[in-house]
Amino acid sequence: MSDDTPEWEFSERDVTILRELARDPQVSSRQLTGVLAEKYDIDVSHVTVSESIRRMREAGVFREAIIPNEEFFIFGLFEFKFNGERFAEGWRPAMEYIRDSPNTLFYFLSDGEYQWKTVMMFPTREAESRWIHEFYKAHGGVVSNIRNSVVTNVLKFGTDPELLESLGE
Repeated sequence: MSDDTPEWEFSERDVTILRELARDPQVSSRQLTGVLAEKYDIDVSHVTVSESIRRMREAGVFREAIIPNEEFFIFGLFEFKFNGERFAEGWRPAMEYIRDSPNTLFYFLSDGEYQWKTVMMFPTREAESRWIHEFYKAHGGVVSNIRNSVVTNVLKFGTDPELLESLGE
């Protein structure tokens, strides 16, 4: 278990609440109380539902983010290929630069030739180009290439509630 893994014992109610939140993240605790009673025969107060959500949020069971409609920003997938000769001396500042950038929406590590990947948001193509230029100026020795792709249409964004069923097992 990593340090970031929340310590949480999932009850059937917790999993059901998460599934319903995945279906509609904006549902109120009062509305959710009604759904739990009607759909799952779970009888609890809206205060209990609200408290369960608060405790799961505080424990890190789920994360919340504000993601603007793609019509307001340009989204891009950035992939970073390392320069092995200079990586050891400068990887941390480069990683922190990407992670802490206000343009970074989602940052992750992966296998393969391009091991750092991020989804980034920019108000314009010029701002995106400027970010790449500034990154290369500050950390160009660490990476041998940045591959970036324009995200043209977001066709799905969300967690399917059924995927969460395995949490209670």
